[in-house]
Amino acid sequence: MKSFATAALLAAAAFAAQAEPVTYKVDPTHAAAFYEIAHFGTSTNRGRFPIKEGTVQIDRAAKTGAVDITIDVANVGTGVAAMDKHLKGPDFFDTEKHPTGRFVADKLTFSGDKVTEVSGALTLLGKTHPVTLKASNFNCYQNPMLKREVCGGDFETTIKRSLWGVNYGLQYGFADDIKLQIQVEGVRQ
Repeated sequence: MKSFATAALLAAAAFAAQAEPVTYKVDPTHAAAFYEIAHFGTSTNRGRFPIKEGTVQIDRAAKTGAVDITIDVANVGTGVAAMDKHLKGPDFFDTEKHPTGRFVADKLTFSGDKVTEVSGALTLLGKTHPVTLKASNFNCYQNPMLKREVCGGDFETTIKRSLWGVNYGLQYGFADDIKLQIQVEGVRQ
């Protein structure tokens, strides 16, 4: 009987430990934000923003979590130097005044143990608006090199850039809608 009680207490302690939030530090080598915008209905312009840093908290038992990531807007890259320079200027991201963006979320939606949606606020150019990212992929795995759990996925949404004051080209017919994709992996701390 004593061993049954001990086993029950250990099981209860293990369950309680699993019910606590786990913090993951974003791995910048496996994280970036990408955008796509239609160019006069003929092609799609794409660019990439590195993610400087961030944390993700997940409590699988409580189905809650939080996200806080910093986007390195000053290092936007398209593969075309002239376009990168224009994007960094006052017509677009004005990176001298606003070198970073930030996504902060406090609502994670789950299906089982998998995150399916993250709702929060995106700050760019000093303006903050609500954004919901849908997971197109989410997984956790034991990283064989780090010997630690890593969780991450691909998340996407469509935003109206004019909400953040990025209006250049609207008068020429450039799209206001931007597809935003965030790829992120975090290492359990």
